[in-house]
Amino acid sequence: MIIQRKIDKEALQDFPKATFPGKIHVVQTPQEAERAVAYLKQCPLVGIDSETRPSFSKGKPHKVALLQVSSDEHCFLFRLNLTGLTLPVIQLLESPHVTKIGLSLKDDFMMLHKRAPFEAHAYIELQEYVRAFGIEDKSLQKIYGILFGEKISKTQRLTNWEADTLTEPQKLYAATDAWACLNIYRRLQELKQSGDFEIADKDNPN
Repeated sequence: MIIQRKIDKEALQDFPKATFPGKIHVVQTPQEAERAVAYLKQCPLVGIDSETRPSFSKGKPHKVALLQVSSDEHCFLFRLNLTGLTLPVIQLLESPHVTKIGLSLKDDFMMLHKRAPFEAHAYIELQEYVRAFGIEDKSLQKIYGILFGEKISKTQRLTNWEADTLTEPQKLYAATDAWACLNIYRRLQELKQSGDFEIADKDNPN
């Protein structure tokens, strides 16, 4: 496989859409959070992301509303605006046994710290990890496009993540983002082990 260093937005438009193929679970109570974490603690690798209700007024930021944590088959959407950052979720974020893979994790953790203090352990920041493979783009959309030839839709990003009920498109968008992080890492691990890749030449990307 030839890995492109960068991809332009126009090229992404023609790609087929990537969507999370597994089961999505909306977690709205502390009890549900506890059960979800019990499952996730058995996973050696998970993808992670968060969503915050957009603020259209200056100086009125919202706290993170949703934390998405995904295995290959199941994605859990923790509605933090309803439950807060519960102890089981904090234990998951702090667990050295579950590797959390995400993009811009520093920002996610900074937002999550506004809900409760915790010390994140065992995480992989994809923006740094992809550098070893020659990828210079930093966005999830572009990294995914380079590696899979598929696009991740961003149409739901600025929707209300604190709505009484999340819509199906919101759920799928949120789950896809967390799962895509896991998928990217797995693909890069495969390429690393097989050695079956070349980084596109800087002067001649084709």
